[in-house]
Amino acid sequence: MPYVGLAKVFDFLHATNDVLTERGVELPLPGQSTPTPETRRDEGMAVQKHIVGAERVDAMYGAASDDEKHFQRYLSANCFGDYLTRNGLDVRTRELLTFSMLVALGGADPQVKGHVAANLNVGNDRGILLGVLTVLLPFIGYPRTLNGLSAVNDITAGK
Repeated sequence: MPYVGLAKVFDFLHATNDVLTERGVELPLPGQSTPTPETRRDEGMAVQKHIVGAERVDAMYGAASDDEKHFQRYLSANCFGDYLTRNGLDVRTRELLTFSMLVALGGADPQVKGHVAANLNVGNDRGILLGVLTVLLPFIGYPRTLNGLSAVNDITAGK
């Protein structure tokens, strides 16, 4: 949902719930959230700084005008606090999935570059990212794959 919005996810969630119910899975599934409503921003900020880099996060907050700071707070609390602090997947896997989703989505080139850098920060290297793009190619086509490759090349140049 943080990548495409609730409107695009809504029908998928209902279809997924129908499949799970048909297969005997009791819903709702146990919650995976670890922060509380009171701690989600701070815990999200900690994860965000770990993944993106503290200097980069501080720079994004610093560059936001007063009427835009709420977007940074939402990003820290919701995207990182509500989703990236959950149990079940490690940070490296979550970052690969984020990279994959953003490349497949298209039109998110700055975010793709940010998540190439984030992948490098959490221990995924250029070879892993190229492998992901190779697997995605037949599913997302050449234009989006090549845009992802361009982001990988831009961020990993000289590394």
